[in-house]
Amino acid sequence: MSDLIIVDYGAGNIASVKQAVWRAGWDADLSRGPEDLLTADRILLPGVGAAGTAMDRLRAGGYVEALNEAVRKGGTPMLCICVGMQLLAEELHEYGVHQGLGWVKGKVTRLEEKPGRRVPHMGWNKVHKPEGGAAPPPGILDRDTFYYFAHSYEMSGLDPSVLAGEADYDGPVPAAIRTETVFGTQFHPEKSQVEGEKLIANFMRWKV
Repeated sequence: MSDLIIVDYGAGNIASVKQAVWRAGWDADLSRGPEDLLTADRILLPGVGAAGTAMDRLRAGGYVEALNEAVRKGGTPMLCICVGMQLLAEELHEYGVHQGLGWVKGKVTRLEEKPGRRVPHMGWNKVHKPEGGAAPPPGILDRDTFYYFAHSYEMSGLDPSVLAGEADYDGPVPAAIRTETVFGTQFHPEKSQVEGEKLIANFMRWKV
């Protein structure tokens, strides 16, 4: 078993994520099926594209039950990236309304387009830890840091206690969340060069 299992459910940029983990100094394998998650030391849930489609693929692959068993019940640390983070919400409002994992209260809704805010939110943006929010894993967001974003939808209606990182895009945008042993990022660590590799390395060192 490698240091990390990447959930391969057909809705993630698997190659670049695996390469980023390797650059950060760790080994990762792709899941061959949901049973691999039950013995994983750590799990990474990637995601690109539409959240509803991603959720359908996660269910079809049998991964929802395995994630609940490994992470919610077993406490396995999990890093969720972009759409992977959005899947944690209760409802996904993209091309209809879809049920998410429901691990955090809130919805996924389209970013509001207005003067000064183009959609998608694309490029580098500074992320800070909000007052009174959730504590990220040690070494992550202990200072304001620039990361790379590429998204048209955001988490909304979040409980402030799970918000671990926030960006300003002509208004606040949830950038990271933490619930129990799960840490999620709206931005892409695998596209964020050195800072993204530091984040992955600190996640891998996280003692929970």
